Amino acid sequence: MLDKARYVVVEGPIGAGKTSLARRLAAELQAGTMFEEAETNPFLGRFYQNTERWAMPTQLSFYLQRIDQLAALARSVGEDAERKVVADFIIDKDRLFADLNLSGDELALYDRVTHGLARPELPKPDLVIYLQAKPETLMERIRRRGMEAERRITESYLERVAERYTRFFYDYDAAPLFVVDAGVLNPVDHDDDFALLLERLRNMRSYREFFAFAG
Repeated sequence: MLDKARYVVVEGPIGAGKTSLARRLAAELQAGTMFEEAETNPFLGRFYQNTERWAMPTQLSFYLQRIDQLAALARSVGEDAERKVVADFIIDKDRLFADLNLSGDELALYDRVTHGLARPELPKPDLVIYLQAKPETLMERIRRRGMEAERRITESYLERVAERYTRFFYDYDAAPLFVVDAGVLNPVDHDDDFALLLERLRNMRSYREFFAFAG
């Protein structure tokens, strides 16, 4: 599965290690990359200080950013059909965060805006790798990387994010899905885990598989 996929996405809640794993996979596959650009979202730091006040502009800013990135990817694929890309987001997950952070009226407005902006012709992943981890693991990793915009993230917020991710991917069927227990395995920092992950991905035969232990 892995070697045939042209557009691979690594997803998971904040702190799961998706960007680091995407970067390592891209190097292994000699692929291009497409990463979230959270640092360019002018509302993100304020969102973590006052979620209710800044949720809407934060969500819309991310959505517009991702639309632009996917449009650029579509152009590059049009120029080179053999090009491989590894990304650290799927645009489908924007609705997950909108549902988590927006009130009823704001969520309805968000849905109207994003429905009007939706572009169904944009590229869809050939493979999605979903990293699962417990909130305490996510919090530890967030604190360790020390990003200024994330200093105010609470464990209770991470619990809600992780729960929404679990629900979202329980029903996800838009692409082949490979679920990794990132609390047990660390394919970012441990070479043996990364080698096992590559082996399992290359031998993936089912539309949905789960990887939770080494050996």
